[in-house]
Amino acid sequence: MVDPTDSPRTSNSSSLSPPRSYLIFMRIMSKRRTWVCLFVAVYAILLSSSWNFLRSVLTWYKLQYTSSPSPSRIPAVYASVVLGAVFGAMSMVAAAAVAVPAVMVIWIAVVVLLAFFGKSRRDLVVEARKITRDVFGFVFKVLLKEGNAVAAICAVLGYFILIRKDFDSI
Repeated sequence: MVDPTDSPRTSNSSSLSPPRSYLIFMRIMSKRRTWVCLFVAVYAILLSSSWNFLRSVLTWYKLQYTSSPSPSRIPAVYASVVLGAVFGAMSMVAAAAVAVPAVMVIWIAVVVLLAFFGKSRRDLVVEARKITRDVFGFVFKVLLKEGNAVAAICAVLGYFILIRKDFDSI
């Protein structure tokens, strides 16, 4: 006589496998071209929104400049600072998108090398936490410096372009 508990359970083994939609999603996301398409799509959205924001700031500036009887430099300063901040933030996002995968590869390589040199698991975890903190702190500082530099350059250039445009129209 066959005992029902000895037979393999097919219903339970099928419940352990992931759903088909998950497998399709993972197959799609494992392709490099999928990530490239996502990267391009995100940047297209960012550029489109920043372009629309740029146009709205310039429209606001034009309205402020034409509506006042005596032209003031304050709207040009405000518009150039806003434009510099937008382009600085965009440059930081672009630099982070390039830097994060490279930093992760370096981090993994360092942790693997530490493991090969005989570090215990406990020491390896402590060292990996220190490395993570140091690396991301350094990357964050560099991103802030680069973003601030781009923002300052864009603000100064934007101010002089706006002021020159105003003098050319007089």
